[in-house]
Amino acid sequence: MAEGKGKVYLIGAGPGDPDLISVKGKAILEQCDALIYDYLTPLELIIGVSQNCEIYFAGKRGGHFSTEQNEINELMVKLATEGKNVARLKGGDPFIFGRGGEEAEYLCRNGIDFEVIPGITAGTAVPGYAGIPITDRRYSSYAVLATGHKSKTKEISDVPWESLAKLRNGTLIIYMGVEELESLSGRLIKSGLDPDTPAVIIERGTEPTQHIVGAPLGRLAVKAIEKKIRPPSLVVIGKVVELRPMLAWFEKAPLFGVRIMVTRPVELAFPLYRRLRKLGAEVLPCPTIAVSEHRDEEAWNRMLILLNNRRGDRDGWLVFTSQAGVRHFIGQLKAKSDIKLLGGLKVAAVGEGTAAELRETGLHPDFIPSKATVANLATQLTEKFDLRGAVVIRVKGNLGDAMLEDVLTAAGAKVSPLRTYSVSVPRWPAGFKEKLLETPPNAIIFTSGSTVDGMFEILSEKEIQSFTRGAMIFSIGPSTSQRIRQRGLTVARECENHSIEGMIKELLAAFSGKTGESEK
Repeated sequence: MAEGKGKVYLIGAGPGDPDLISVKGKAILEQCDALIYDYLTPLELIIGVSQNCEIYFAGKRGGHFSTEQNEINELMVKLATEGKNVARLKGGDPFIFGRGGEEAEYLCRNGIDFEVIPGITAGTAVPGYAGIPITDRRYSSYAVLATGHKSKTKEISDVPWESLAKLRNGTLIIYMGVEELESLSGRLIKSGLDPDTPAVIIERGTEPTQHIVGAPLGRLAVKAIEKKIRPPSLVVIGKVVELRPMLAWFEKAPLFGVRIMVTRPVELAFPLYRRLRKLGAEVLPCPTIAVSEHRDEEAWNRMLILLNNRRGDRDGWLVFTSQAGVRHFIGQLKAKSDIKLLGGLKVAAVGEGTAAELRETGLHPDFIPSKATVANLATQLTEKFDLRGAVVIRVKGNLGDAMLEDVLTAAGAKVSPLRTYSVSVPRWPAGFKEKLLETPPNAIIFTSGSTVDGMFEILSEKEIQSFTRGAMIFSIGPSTSQRIRQRGLTVARECENHSIEGMIKELLAAFSGKTGESEK
């Protein structure tokens, strides 16, 4: 590698499910200085990269580029020449119908060091998620991968369809064949392939919103048109297709086929993404707020003095009104002092979500109000406990007002506000808004009033109306519901238990019995 130059990693992201990326590929994403990604790349992989990473969208949908291939090539060279390590993230495997060879060749000619990190290709993963083994010793001794999309430089495809039609006891897998399906199936049948050969076309394979159309080869094209199958889709032809009714496993999850937009900040959202995907949902990771650590040395010094001088005959309280507050408070405390300093303090949490975060750290809340609002926390805390002379550490972010402090001070407490984090509105990477508007959600999750406000900062009211029209809106609690209604939206369900567990319960109740759209 030339001195001072970076390196380009051609990484296969897999065909849709974000968990299908390799361990090595995921590690490179977490360390790269710049990222260039395609339309078919799972958004969860993009949203999780470092905040310092430069992100470039090089999307292509149905053969239409938002960025031409020569521009992508030049961008890779430019970034690497600047000394950046570049992740070039591609759907599937970069060397299987992914133009990875062309990109590697361009890098080589321009003196840029590169590495190929293979991915799981659609030809194996998509049938697998549909319950179709592409080889089986009883029915298929080989599999052929072919592209149904002809190059712009060629008038006709150079795939030997006439020869493939004469093969027997195998599986034919066709990438990018939606637009040419009628022509391709006609050529295969004309060349000797039985029109009754079992076949399927799978749209958005490995994603919870995958659509599958099955028919004998002779009728597959007509049925695909009737069911409005679109790219990205994969065609599988062969006797192994008949195993699907028995082996289909992916669409059995309770939220299969439900597309859910999650507005939670990234640092808190990944466990929820995983939970929802495990339940079969497709996750649209669209954080509408970002949380970052805030250090206030003066406030910490005041708090430490108060705690060290606290009289043992009065209760002391730690009051938390968010999970982010818990996370950043504990992190800063461990860096500054011994956690034993909290000995003897009682702990209050605004709701079950915050309480669960506390329990993860080893702190168990002594008080949770009946409803997860700051107003209820303030009122019920003063009603149930004598706070005269008590030291109260109120952990907060930049958006919290002084209402809680005022109520507790009026009750005689010595309140020390401690800001440990800041909330801001994030900038979505290029391509996120387009994907959201093209594939609108069935459900939208809001976990705080600030996530509602953030959405209206990121998107126009017209854009919001366009994708919320057919979506159910889920609110974690009364305060969030109030903000949703103030913004002119309708709350479909409010969590009875104001926590992520409560949210999961509401989603399952709302979509119970929904089977998705796997088989059309």
